[in-house]
Amino acid sequence: MPALPCLSWLREYRGTTLLADGVAAAIVTVMLIPQSLAYALLAGLPAETGLYASILPLVAYAIFGSSRTLAVGPVAVASLMTAAAIAKQDVLPPLEAAMWLALISGAFLFVLGLLRCGFIANFISHPVVAGFMTASGILIALGQVRHLLGISGSGETLPELLSSLAAELPNTHGTTLALGIGILALLFWTRRSMSRFLQLLGAGKALADTLARLGPMLAVLLTTFIAWYFRLDERGVALLGSIPAALPSLGLPDYDQAAVSTLLVPALLIATIGYVESMAVGRTLATRRRQKVDPNQELVALGAANLASGFSGAFPVTGGFSRSVVNFEAGAETPLAGVLTAVGMMLAAWYLSDLLAWLPQATLAATIIVAVLPLVDFHPLFEAWRYSRSDFAAVALTMGVTLLLGVELGVSCGVAASLLLHLYRTSQPHIAEVGEIAGTEHFRNVARHPVVTHPDILSLRVDESLYFANASYIEDYILQALRQRPGVRHVVLMCSAVNCIDFSALEVLEGLNARLRQAGIGLHLSEVKGPVMDQLHRSDFLEELNGQVFLSQHQAVATLTASPQPSTVH
Repeated sequence: MPALPCLSWLREYRGTTLLADGVAAAIVTVMLIPQSLAYALLAGLPAETGLYASILPLVAYAIFGSSRTLAVGPVAVASLMTAAAIAKQDVLPPLEAAMWLALISGAFLFVLGLLRCGFIANFISHPVVAGFMTASGILIALGQVRHLLGISGSGETLPELLSSLAAELPNTHGTTLALGIGILALLFWTRRSMSRFLQLLGAGKALADTLARLGPMLAVLLTTFIAWYFRLDERGVALLGSIPAALPSLGLPDYDQAAVSTLLVPALLIATIGYVESMAVGRTLATRRRQKVDPNQELVALGAANLASGFSGAFPVTGGFSRSVVNFEAGAETPLAGVLTAVGMMLAAWYLSDLLAWLPQATLAATIIVAVLPLVDFHPLFEAWRYSRSDFAAVALTMGVTLLLGVELGVSCGVAASLLLHLYRTSQPHIAEVGEIAGTEHFRNVARHPVVTHPDILSLRVDESLYFANASYIEDYILQALRQRPGVRHVVLMCSAVNCIDFSALEVLEGLNARLRQAGIGLHLSEVKGPVMDQLHRSDFLEELNGQVFLSQHQAVATLTASPQPSTVH
């Protein structure tokens, strides 16, 4: 039975808390209406599905979520990945395919949460995620340019989008372009300057910042009125069109084995990226209030939110950065703010359908462009180049594949690059010969410090756990060092940085022990951690070891230098 964090905050709920949550919910609802419509169109789905994705998923997260202020719903990257996945199959209608993506993603996350697999967020490095987000932001923004120009176009990769835009550019619709440029200017102004303007008029900074984030709703109201008053549809401006005044109906989509099999991998990728993004947002906000986000509980919560989205005729959802920040800064105290937001979205779906029909598609495109531009950040790429060329290669590979071959291959390469980078680094761990700093019991790298060593003792510190990928490398390193030092009679492995020795590494150590015994060389261990010793005690290695296990490196050297030996100062 999954945990219900909602029980803890419901016990402490007060009227003042309800007021704070209600205010935050009203602000987030106003912000979420245009976002949800825009992201539904980005996913290639009817606009109302964006509203549906912002109702039951919010309630499900409020029940299971461990973050007090995370706001779930449609987000740009997940919507782009949904569109790409839907395009890969032509059996199911787009909406039913999107519902299956949400259901599969939700089931995957929910099961992982029950199995307490929250650590999966650590398998994708931050630079790789940043590279994927940057490339996705570029693709999303370029994909919306056609709506600003009033032209047709298509494409999932950078070359396809640029080629399509170039071919259709002569057909640009002047009225749509003028409207789009005006809305872009308004949105950029509200994002960058409106807060300062409101503060000059006497508004407090917190209020001014919150109102500035409602720029998209201002754009919706303004352009909806303009489109209605001037009948822009008669002038060729594409409008959102009729939206059914209805609440989401519950049910499962039609099942087709071939189509669902095609959607399986994309759904898992959407779930993984969504979870990583959501955890990053949730942890950031929780830290600011000295609260805690449980990774395993978040898997359950996001799984439940996506299951609710799939059952209610919508598409994959996750925690959104911008609306979560607005929710946080608007004063939300508990996840009930999400439930109240869901109520607001229900009212919008029921009562605003006639009004939203006059909304220009260029407005939603401009909203998406302004929302995703902060994702386009090349700073991690430059920082990785300066700090680590291997990290740079992973970021550049993820970014390049996403731009040139599509988001699914991009995120797959990102995950693979993260894992391969880890394997590469740990497969060739840093190994240092150490010696004793004179007058102390401290041992340091002979290449970095003036230390005392003994010609018949080879002291090596392995700065990594021993496992299948690096065990042979460590063995070869030791044997090579012994060939260069024929006078060595004792090898001491300083294990202060070794947290685990897996079975493959144990077999390598057993073989090394046998070879050194035949050569008349003792193999010793020092500073072995308790859990590692527990592992070794469950094998025959310690009984067969032709040396000893010492509590400290100092004790090892002191014991092995029983007879006076010449020493060397490095």
